[in-house]
Amino acid sequence: MHSTTSRSIIRTSLLVLFTSVLAACASGPSGNITLIPDATDQVTSRDGLFAQPVKWKRSKPGCQGECPTLEVDSLVFAGEPELTHLVDHALAMMTGINEEGPLPYDDIAGFEEYYWQVAGSRDSVTLGARLRYRSKFLTVLELNSGQYFTGAAHGMHATQFVNWDNARRQPIPLERVLVPGGREAFEAALRRAHAKWVAVQPDAQNDPATWNRLWPFQSSDNFAFTDQGIVVKYNSYELAPYSYGQPELLIPYSELSDVLRVDYLPSQNQ
Repeated sequence: MHSTTSRSIIRTSLLVLFTSVLAACASGPSGNITLIPDATDQVTSRDGLFAQPVKWKRSKPGCQGECPTLEVDSLVFAGEPELTHLVDHALAMMTGINEEGPLPYDDIAGFEEYYWQVAGSRDSVTLGARLRYRSKFLTVLELNSGQYFTGAAHGMHATQFVNWDNARRQPIPLERVLVPGGREAFEAALRRAHAKWVAVQPDAQNDPATWNRLWPFQSSDNFAFTDQGIVVKYNSYELAPYSYGQPELLIPYSELSDVLRVDYLPSQNQ
């Protein structure tokens, strides 16, 4: 039900969306100014895009007693319709855990209409977007979905990062930030970050053989820029049991000086 195939559906849908946005947007300037200022997030965030919250919670209209709910805690960006549309569409696509083929909706409003038709009495869905990092050049968002279906043992959560180029007005795929041939070196750095994470997990240390058999390293393109380095986030069951939540692996910029294009390194590393 919540298998690798389900996660692939979510990420494939978002990849198709990102590709369409890239095709629709004109290319911006490509100078050699770094997009990661040598400053903390608290400082750089003052120069980022202006975001406005959109927050509400609803129950199924006309329902009495125990009713399904839908909660949204998202963001819209004044003057940035492409990014606002991307967030709305991507969050809607993150609800399709059990669907095969095209979803019958393409935004949150469409999902809400569909959801009230099919939801069980105790179903609940939460959709959210929050800023993880922003500067004059970049807006990094974390999109989250949480879904509980009536009768399930627990809810399921998914996260997708969006790294948005403010000047080009388009998302930034991992391949754009890596130097030519840099994928192998990036994955090596990600493996090192994973090894450090595993080394402090008590269950992994108590029985390394079983842990490594059940929860081996997996690569991922779900990355986000921060003021400290590149963060890669995994969904439940990808790296560890459900009780471990959604692990995050941090690769410091100091380990990526020969891996990332110069535009995506802090100025101190150039």
